[in-house]
Amino acid sequence: MNSHTESSTANQSQAHVWWVFALMVAVLAVAPIWVYPIFLMKVMCFALFACAFNLLLGFGGLLSFGHAMFLGSAGYAAAHASKIWGWNPEWCVLFGTLCSALLAVLVGALAIRRQGIYFAMITLALSQMVFFFCLQIPFTGGEDGIQAVPRGLLFGVVDLSKNQAMYMFVLAIFLASFLFIWRVVHSPFGQILKAIREHQDRATSLGYDTDTFKLIAFVISGALAGTAGATKSLVFQLASLTDVHWTMSGEVVLMTLVGGMGTLFGPVVGAAVIVTMQNYLAHLGAWVTVVQGVIFVLCVLAFRRGVVGEIAHKLKKSF
Repeated sequence: MNSHTESSTANQSQAHVWWVFALMVAVLAVAPIWVYPIFLMKVMCFALFACAFNLLLGFGGLLSFGHAMFLGSAGYAAAHASKIWGWNPEWCVLFGTLCSALLAVLVGALAIRRQGIYFAMITLALSQMVFFFCLQIPFTGGEDGIQAVPRGLLFGVVDLSKNQAMYMFVLAIFLASFLFIWRVVHSPFGQILKAIREHQDRATSLGYDTDTFKLIAFVISGALAGTAGATKSLVFQLASLTDVHWTMSGEVVLMTLVGGMGTLFGPVVGAAVIVTMQNYLAHLGAWVTVVQGVIFVLCVLAFRRGVVGEIAHKLKKSF
C-alpha cells in the first residue's frame, strides 16, 4: 500500500513539472510579440548557464567559483569558428560545447578530489588562469574581443541574421538542454549524485566511486555552460572578456540562489530576475551591483530556498 501511495505521489509530481514546463514553453513562444527578442535570447542563454551550474551545485553539492571559464571559452571558440573558419552556426555551438567539455575534464581532474571551500578556490584560481590566457592570446582579440561575428545560415538554409529565426534557434537549444538536464536529474545517475550531495561517505560505503560521479557531473555542467556561451556569442555577435571574468561566476551563483538551488525551474526564474534588473536598472550604473546585493541578502533572509524553492515548499511540489 505504501509503495502504491509513493508511486502515485511521484506520478502527480511529474505531472506538475510537465504542466510548468508547458507553461514555460508557451510563455517563451509568445513573448517575442511584446518583448524585444534580443533581451529574451539573453535571458535564455543565462538561464541555461544557471541551469548547468545548478546541476553541479544544487544536485551535486559542488560550489564552483570558476564556471565563467566554460561560458567564455566556448563563446570564443564558437565566435572564432564562425568568423574565421566560416562554419555554420550549429557546428559553431557544437564546437564551443566540445571545447568547454574538454576544459571541464582538465579542470575537474585537478579540482574534483577536493571538497568545500578548497574545491571552490581551485576552480576560481583556474578560472583566473583562463581569463589571463584569453587576455593574452592573439586570436581572442584581447580587450576588444571577437567582434562582428556572423550568425550564418542554420543547416546552410535558414538565415539567422533575422532575429525571429535566431530566436527560434536559441529557444530550441534552451528547451533541448533543459529536458536533458531534467533527464539527468531523474536518472539513476542523478539519484546517486543526490546521495553524494547528502552524504558522500555513506555513498562511498555503498560502493560508489564518488570522484568519478562528481567528475562526470562537472563535465556535463561545464559542457552545458559552454553551450550557453557559444549560443550567446552568436546572438550578440561578440565574444568578450566579460563572459570569462570571475564576476560572471558570481552572477551565476546569484541567479541560482535567487531562483532556488536544487530546483529545475529555479535557475530560469533567477536568471530572468537578474538579467531584467541589469537591463532595466542600467541607468544606475555601478549601483546595479548594490541593488543585486540587497536582493541577494533579502533572499537569504526571507526566501532561503529561493523564489521557486519557497513556492514549491508551500505547495509541497517538486519544481
